[in-house]
Amino acid sequence: MKLLRYGAKGQEKPGILDADGNIRSLAGIVKDIDGGVLADLSAIRAADIASLPVVGSFASGGVRIAEPVAKVGKFLCIGLNYSDHAKESNMPEPAEPIIFMKATSAIIGPNDDVYLPPTAKKGDWEVELGIVIGKEARYVSKEKALEHVAGACVVNDLSEREYQLERLGTWDKGKGCDTFGPFGPYLVTLDEVGDLNTLGLWLDLNGKRMQTGNTSSLIFDVPTLVSYVSQFMSLQPGDVISTGTPPGVGLGMKPPVFLKEGDVMELGIDKLGSQKQTVYRTSL
Repeated sequence: MKLLRYGAKGQEKPGILDADGNIRSLAGIVKDIDGGVLADLSAIRAADIASLPVVGSFASGGVRIAEPVAKVGKFLCIGLNYSDHAKESNMPEPAEPIIFMKATSAIIGPNDDVYLPPTAKKGDWEVELGIVIGKEARYVSKEKALEHVAGACVVNDLSEREYQLERLGTWDKGKGCDTFGPFGPYLVTLDEVGDLNTLGLWLDLNGKRMQTGNTSSLIFDVPTLVSYVSQFMSLQPGDVISTGTPPGVGLGMKPPVFLKEGDVMELGIDKLGSQKQTVYRTSL
């Protein structure tokens, strides 16, 4: 299933994408797509999708697509999870997963505008595979980790590199800026995604391909990450884990390339859809 949310900000409604690319309303089935619903998808699975009201065509762009999960509790990210990205960042390949938090206030829809902070100097892009928890995970084994995952999605883990790397403290301050967490366009359940270790990722900046990668190159795969994180904190339904980015970020260019007002980012992952954001700068 491809679960999504649509509508104006603050007025989002639950939906599902049918095989013909129509957005169908789930409002008569569930109130929203949040952790409670992801913990028990039986009502949606039992629904006759073809009988649900059509509210728009996904391809037409006539309706705003929101982030696919409401009320995200934790937005966790994994750093340097592709060896070639660690190399371009001039950092060693980690022996264990690097975990940092992204503020949930950074979350926006997949095609919403991105706003750089007023003092930002080194805005950057990162296409990443995101996974969403569907069942509470606490001290789970790697072998049972996927039983706790509801589905997967596209994440753009935007960064402000000066804040992240030069302003002391943890990475969080360069990762949690408002609008720095686009995800979606939909949440694809694992039965439809298939193998999480064979997904191609890409990102274009102003029409130029910057990132190309495949999840087969992850240093720590999804089961490892879910198991690892659950040793340090419990994971609740609706929590998001963004699993790291392949090479091709602006910081790694020679010379570095950073985001500026008017830039357009387009990014996507096999089977999980694509995003498109225009960059603006916040005024004081």
